[in-house]
Amino acid sequence: METTTTSPTGESIRVTSELSAEDLRIARAVLTAAAVDDGREAVSEAGRLRLREASERPGVRHVLQTLGGRPAGYAQLEVPGDGTPATAELAVHPEVRRQGLGGRLADAVLSTAPQLVPDGETLPGIDFWAHGGHPGSTRLAERYGAKLVRELRQMRRPAGEVPEPVLPEGVELRTFRPGEDDAAWLRLNALAFAHHPEQGAWTEADLADRLAEPWFDPAGFFLATRGKDLVGFHWTKVHPDGLGEVYVVGVAPGEQGSGLGRALTAAGLRHLVRDRGVPAVLLYVDADNPAAVRVYDRLGFTIHEVDLMYRVQVAEVPGGPVPRG
Repeated sequence: METTTTSPTGESIRVTSELSAEDLRIARAVLTAAAVDDGREAVSEAGRLRLREASERPGVRHVLQTLGGRPAGYAQLEVPGDGTPATAELAVHPEVRRQGLGGRLADAVLSTAPQLVPDGETLPGIDFWAHGGHPGSTRLAERYGAKLVRELRQMRRPAGEVPEPVLPEGVELRTFRPGEDDAAWLRLNALAFAHHPEQGAWTEADLADRLAEPWFDPAGFFLATRGKDLVGFHWTKVHPDGLGEVYVVGVAPGEQGSGLGRALTAAGLRHLVRDRGVPAVLLYVDADNPAAVRVYDRLGFTIHEVDLMYRVQVAEVPGGPVPRG
């Protein structure tokens, strides 16, 4: 699928499922400039991974915006096609902001999403991420009458002292073995995050993408086992700037409340601080997960910034009306 619209002002918006080399150049130029100006990434890790290559992914569309032939904006849309909301992320090049380009980029996303819904399915809405609560994103949300549906907190703590992990009786700790633990980990990840809109839906391809990343280190990917069963994990990450990350912690439903989550978090922190020497550690946690927030509070984490998700309702599909302010 590919569509292109142009205006007399020299603005062009192209929607495509497969990126050309020129499309990749435009997207990366926008996202790089936005990250430098805003001090944080404009698109999530999953979105950036989709820009590593030009291959097509089911349900994903890229929206490329240029002005006078120069990179102006980029949006990425994913429509799961299973009756759940679509998700979108967008960014406008800092040099051309406050000219209405963000609104037209959002319009393109809103008009494209209903076209991707399979027959017999509905589209309950489109969720737009506002990373860091960017004021431009907030203004767009107000324009479309969008509702705040999710608050993702980034929390941080300095290296400092880390507690020793105390594992529940009968549980042992080891590290991940690529090629051997993949399937078992994916099963546990799906169980541990059955309620989570993104993490719980990871596929073999999603895992393979991360295992191929330069930052991946199996020595920092801890698995908790009870006998032959995998019952928990803590995957850590070290960023290029040296910051450590509690990338993802998961516990089997039957082990929740046993203290395993805290023990796994402590094991990962010990690795990051003692073995990797990071100056600070960050993590992401949903505000509506009070149990996890309490664990991280007690380990010395405090809120650093917040990502917000706004939902725009689409009344009819396919071809539903595009909301406008």
